[in-house]
Amino acid sequence: MNKQLDMTGLMQDFFAAFPVDVNAFQDVSKNSVVLGEKLTSVALNAAEKSAEISNTWTKQTLAKLNDLSKNPVDHVDYSKSLTDFASAQAEVAAENIAAYAEVAKKVQMDTVEVMMAAGKELSEEASAAFKTAAKPKPASKPAK
Repeated sequence: MNKQLDMTGLMQDFFAAFPVDVNAFQDVSKNSVVLGEKLTSVALNAAEKSAEISNTWTKQTLAKLNDLSKNPVDHVDYSKSLTDFASAQAEVAAENIAAYAEVAKKVQMDTVEVMMAAGKELSEEASAAFKTAAKPKPASKPAK
């Protein structure tokens, strides 16, 4: 006669032989969420600054276009107006591109800072986990 295997007991014995610390998975999940929040904050701040730069640039351009739209009668005056507009646009473009570069540089520095902090924290947690894992465990009772 075949004896039916006790699968519940077999699985319990299997998992008892290979203990898993569920808290470690919860800590990893929590740390991942915190890292995501910090990186999202960096990205959203950069997007906000970029939007402000774009808004200012658009307002400046529209103001200059308004000045340009006042058509002078003399073609020499009209040519001068176009030249002034182009010159002003080149200057504003250079300023705004420099502002975008500053935003990008800040994003890069903030991202490196967040990643360095996360790496340090991960290293500390891994070290603590290895120390905990290296401790001798008491012998478990054999299954009946």
